[in-house]
Amino acid sequence: MENKTEQSIEIPENAFRELKEGEEYHPIMSPQQTYREVSPWSITWGILMTVLFSAAAAYLGLKVGQVFEAAIPIAIIAIGLSSATKRKNALGENVIIQSIGACSGAVVAGGIFVMPAIYMLDLQADFLKIFIAAALGGVLGILFLIPFRKYFVKDQHGKYPFPEATATTQVLVSGEKGGSQAKPLLLAGLVGGLYDFIVATFGFWNENVTSRMIGFGETIAEKAKLVFKVNTGAAVLGLGYIIGLKYAFIICLGSLAVWWLIVPGMALIFPDTVLNQWDPTITTAVGQMAPEVIFKSYARSIGIGGIAMSGIIGIVKSWGIIKSAVGLAAKEMKGKGGNQSEVLRTQRDISFKIIAFGSIATLIITFLFFYFGVMNFNLLHAVVGIILVTIIAFLFTTVAANAIAIVGSNPVSGMTLMTLILASVVMVAVGLKGNAGMLAALLMGGVVCTALSMAGSFITDLKIGYWLGTTPKKQETWKFLGTIISAATVAGVMIVLDKTYGFNSGKLAAPQANAMAAVIKPLMSGQGAPWILYAIGAVIALVLDRCKIPALAFALGMFIPLELNIPLLVGGAINWYVTTRSKSETINKARGEKGTLIASGFIAGGALMGVVSALLKFGGVEFQYGTWWENHLSELLSLIAYIALILYFITATKLSKKELE
Repeated sequence: MENKTEQSIEIPENAFRELKEGEEYHPIMSPQQTYREVSPWSITWGILMTVLFSAAAAYLGLKVGQVFEAAIPIAIIAIGLSSATKRKNALGENVIIQSIGACSGAVVAGGIFVMPAIYMLDLQADFLKIFIAAALGGVLGILFLIPFRKYFVKDQHGKYPFPEATATTQVLVSGEKGGSQAKPLLLAGLVGGLYDFIVATFGFWNENVTSRMIGFGETIAEKAKLVFKVNTGAAVLGLGYIIGLKYAFIICLGSLAVWWLIVPGMALIFPDTVLNQWDPTITTAVGQMAPEVIFKSYARSIGIGGIAMSGIIGIVKSWGIIKSAVGLAAKEMKGKGGNQSEVLRTQRDISFKIIAFGSIATLIITFLFFYFGVMNFNLLHAVVGIILVTIIAFLFTTVAANAIAIVGSNPVSGMTLMTLILASVVMVAVGLKGNAGMLAALLMGGVVCTALSMAGSFITDLKIGYWLGTTPKKQETWKFLGTIISAATVAGVMIVLDKTYGFNSGKLAAPQANAMAAVIKPLMSGQGAPWILYAIGAVIALVLDRCKIPALAFALGMFIPLELNIPLLVGGAINWYVTTRSKSETINKARGEKGTLIASGFIAGGALMGVVSALLKFGGVEFQYGTWWENHLSELLSLIAYIALILYFITATKLSKKELE
């Protein structure tokens, strides 16, 4: 029976911390009651959001080079729609709208990171091939993640920060509350959104502050290859606050190890050496390169190796979970599984029998796609291709979910790059090279990339549902529809863009796809890969694990640019500061919770205004501020604005007399 009473809209105080012995988490929507979730309203709006944001994200990601996160803007629109129509108790429906709509961001990231490289390399791929690769990848990502939902979402309660999920949850709850309770989030959203919008659209001040703004900094950057950078955006600062000081510190250590040890170290050891064994386009000696070029050419590959090894370590450690998930599926297939009706509504998944049969069916379809559509009826190539895709997609699903849970950012481009390299090496070994080999490797990479992107995005949706009390089974079921619709939209947009502009015209940014094309071409021509750099990253991850330091967080720091890691530490430091100032634990806790609302507002405002800014650029409304940003005064102004933003954040967490009562 559907619950018609007013639900209590308050996030429980133990939502974001580890549970004590014997303590349980009770979500906003009671597991013992049934709420309106899947309805014609939520399905219709979910589909519309998927189409709209898939088209917008694909268009803007390829044309402008800006990829935005769709989950928060969709949540805000869902709230706006339910408020405008005076729809009561719409929390469950809004989660479903957000969950279906969020497929757009996942499939777009999977599609535009790899697929445009097909056109850049003058290979042949029609709408159907791109659609099938994206759709199959998305479906595999969903199916492979569901068995791990309980582990990441429930068993690890409070152990991971889940920054994106936290922000979206706060948005949904505040929207449902309305009134004065939503004011801190709305005000922070306005401040953070306008702040990021001013930078992205008008360029009033620089988006980064670097040590190059002073003469001494310029000198040590040139001579010693030492550089310091910080992105002064509001959204990234908010992410740092939610991640917290512990993980932010480890991520930053990884970043500083690369930028302050490895980059200057390489310039010191190889001052006059051109290291281009795996990339003949490199013609400059290491000592003559800027620190940023050394990072891009060499050091980032160490981060990729670290992420890959961290993933393998994580897989080994969670082998028991993987085994139990497979064992449970096998039991269900034999008809010995538990009765789903006995399970609490908020812990009810799609039956493991359906997941098992669905996974097998999807893999068979993928194999047939490879055999008939990609490998030109070569059985060996198709078998090798499906084995590679299955193993990589299944194993690295947990890595993608883990990364999102820690830092809110999925290193999907790094893992896809590793997939492309492995696929290329293996396919060349079995005799598939040249154009046919490149097309095969790219479509395999497209399937894996979309699967990993979907897994990372979906764990966020499931965590939101867990905190709020929606039914996982309903989220999981309708996610498939969103994936198929998004795959068709992305494929269509890509074909239109290629025909309109052409991916080789230089009119389309597509930075990730350009990188993939640059990597795959030499590999298929028999050139090598930077295995030594991957190995160094792998060894670092192994040593860190032995020292009980979270290897994935450190490796993410090595891979993600320095300017995006330092703000995480700043945000984490603000979190520590506002939660330790008072002698009263109650006041510290209340300030911490208010800080989470403000951080969520920064993220939401930044995400929403990022869409607006990108749309303006696409519409031709673009301000020329490149010359101004070359002036170091733009960085000084950026630093002043950043300090003002930090002071606003700290001041805004102070409690009013009413809140202290």
